[in-house]
Amino acid sequence: MTTYDSNYAYTMATQLAQYDTQYSYTRLDRNKTNYTAQQTALNSLSSALSTFQTKLSSLNSVSGSILQNKATLSSEGYATADVTSKAQAGSYQFFVKQLASKDQVALQSLPASGSLQIGQPGNAEATGFTVDLADAAYQTDGTLDLSKLAADINAQAKTNKLGVSATLVRSGGVTNLVLTSEKTGVAQKISLSLDGADEATTAASLGSKQLSAAQDAIVYLGADEASGIALTNSSNTYDNIIDGVSLTFSKAHASGEAPLSIDIAQDNDGTKAKVQEFVDAYNALAGELKKLTASGSEDAKRGALAGDGTVRSIKGMIDNMIRKGVTVDGQQVSLVSLGISNTREGTLTLDSARLEKTLSSNPGALDALFKGDGGTDKGILGGLLDRETGLAKYTSSVNGILKNRKDSIADSLKRVEKERERVDTQYDNLYQRYLKQYTNLVTIMSQMEQTSGLYFT
Repeated sequence: MTTYDSNYAYTMATQLAQYDTQYSYTRLDRNKTNYTAQQTALNSLSSALSTFQTKLSSLNSVSGSILQNKATLSSEGYATADVTSKAQAGSYQFFVKQLASKDQVALQSLPASGSLQIGQPGNAEATGFTVDLADAAYQTDGTLDLSKLAADINAQAKTNKLGVSATLVRSGGVTNLVLTSEKTGVAQKISLSLDGADEATTAASLGSKQLSAAQDAIVYLGADEASGIALTNSSNTYDNIIDGVSLTFSKAHASGEAPLSIDIAQDNDGTKAKVQEFVDAYNALAGELKKLTASGSEDAKRGALAGDGTVRSIKGMIDNMIRKGVTVDGQQVSLVSLGISNTREGTLTLDSARLEKTLSSNPGALDALFKGDGGTDKGILGGLLDRETGLAKYTSSVNGILKNRKDSIADSLKRVEKERERVDTQYDNLYQRYLKQYTNLVTIMSQMEQTSGLYFT
């Protein structure tokens, strides 16, 4: 005799409800997997393009250049050089008479009273101010508190755009109030007057000690002070002292000492490194695109963006840009003529010898091709970075094509989840219906067994 119980009804209801909704769940799972894979792939693509753009922007910066120059200094310790592509090859001599310095004075015996006027006459933006040394705000237990005084001087200096800072220096139980100009140069000299007295009288009253005098840097272009041209500057950094060359001096020459010689020349190694940065950035992106669009095989997984039209469009735009050529001094220049060629794997490779040969015969070709003419021709870098026709058309976080694609996929995933909720409800309804039917069936079968038992026992 067969025995039917409630577990039979539960089992049958579950199996039948699963059977009726299995196709829908399978379809939803498949769609979710596909959408998620596309979403992940698009995020990877966006990240790769962003990295590529960042490198292009660095190479295309206003102050930067693909073509590199270098400065060779005859002696160490006297100066450092910053050289741009605008620098012309040549040799120069510099004799450093004196370095620019800040004004710094220590006040060793401040009186307990009096009006101290602090100014900076050479600073056109600054306004002098006065502190009352007897002011209670500066007193602690009836004694002048230098900490409070220094804090107020710093606050008033900031308000009055006075380039002066006040600090306390302690030694052997003695505290000195030290005033220092923020910048170097003779115009930064600090003026002090106690109760309107002259400089000498004030210095005596305050116990002033000059730690460093404000002065300009004086450098002679040439072999020495007698034969050179004096170049005066408030800072030790001489910006664009020679076209494309900035020098920061750090040591003065002694009388009769040999001058500093500086040779400006083309830096082929530095230039090749810049070109290699572009090649490496392109290859990194090409590798990511290849992985995302792989057609798949028995041994390799198919890429989530295989056959994707957007990726084809991006790759086509990039390839068109890097195939462009320009004419420089009558010569046709392209990446190939610079030694950059395509490999069978879809990457770029650099022939250093060929690049060096082009740099030797036509050094302006490199920046002309990569950075354009500064006008309508934006060069390869500018073209790739163009907001309307370049990579930004795809990567813009506002209305880029990839953003729209990702938004669309996000919407599709939301629809999948809503559809799953509908199928879940359908499953619950089917389960309840089948459970009711089979529960009734179990009840009927149990009753029939009981009835038959009355006649056959």
